[in-house]
Amino acid sequence: MKASYKNYILDFKRPSGTSRGVMSQKETWFIILEENGKQGIGECGLLKGLSIDDVPDFENRLDWVCSNINKGKMALLDVLNYFPSIQFGIEQAFRSLESEHPFRLFGSDFIEREEPIPINGLVWMGEEGFMHEQIQQKINDGFKCIKMKIGALDFETELKLLRSIRNEYSKEQIELRVDANGAFAIDEALEKLTVLAEFDLHSIEQPIAPGDWTAMQRLCENTPLPIALDEELIGVFNVTQKEKLLQTIKPQYIILKPSLVGGYRSSQEWIDLADEYGVGWWITSALESNIGLNAIAQWAYTLKNKIPQGLGTGSLYKNNFDSPLQVEKGNLYYRQTKTWDVNLIRNLCT
Repeated sequence: MKASYKNYILDFKRPSGTSRGVMSQKETWFIILEENGKQGIGECGLLKGLSIDDVPDFENRLDWVCSNINKGKMALLDVLNYFPSIQFGIEQAFRSLESEHPFRLFGSDFIEREEPIPINGLVWMGEEGFMHEQIQQKINDGFKCIKMKIGALDFETELKLLRSIRNEYSKEQIELRVDANGAFAIDEALEKLTVLAEFDLHSIEQPIAPGDWTAMQRLCENTPLPIALDEELIGVFNVTQKEKLLQTIKPQYIILKPSLVGGYRSSQEWIDLADEYGVGWWITSALESNIGLNAIAQWAYTLKNKIPQGLGTGSLYKNNFDSPLQVEKGNLYYRQTKTWDVNLIRNLCT
């Protein structure tokens, strides 16, 4: 077996904002396996400034993986705990290599019968007019669940945007989620959650910065609206620590990004523990290209979680890879009539 890696820069169609800043490009990496005339590919979806494996020797670690690929998948995964995006890339690449088709990783009705996955429509931060435009577009596109990034604009402006939705659509018509990306100060978080609860929100993601389990536990205990942990899960790899986090904080939900928490295996550990402790969960992408998004979506479908997942990021980029993935009326489909851009992908493998 031979292995190589390749860097690729994704260009946003329009700069996208969160409370951590505005992104115009997103760097990603691919692992390519070759054996007996077959190829397999996996995406290592590193997120600058957020991934725990955003470290200077990331590329050196990729090079080491490729040099030691014949150690086998499990042996590599076991020594890469602090490189979750590489773990996920390895899982994808081996599954891709072993599959009849390199991009059909999990056989299911998602692929074979074009059964949809319900997803949320993502509204990025920006000027008030731009955010309102995004909201209206998502509703026009048929989304029944909208997730809005908050925490960077003036809070009153963000409340105004939420109010404009609720004045026209009830919670039964449009489910609203908000994501603060840890932007709220601890001493003001509960007050802000109380105000936000007036808009019948489904949940708020990561209201305060990760790392203070005591403060987050108090917030989850007293919150008037459900809290979903996101960044809080990053860097927690040991099963014992995962269980301790859920036992301590007692969140209402957790959000799993395989590229950030260690791929399929680590995500499944979180899911098993969440089910044991009565914690809700859903799966989201982490701004991967369509290659990584495809790997996440096919797996997510097999989990049979019926609430909207966070898998609508494929249309963000000007230079993404053409694929069968298609968003339509608030659902993600794998369309049989669409194909992968084999030429562009082949270039990655050369």
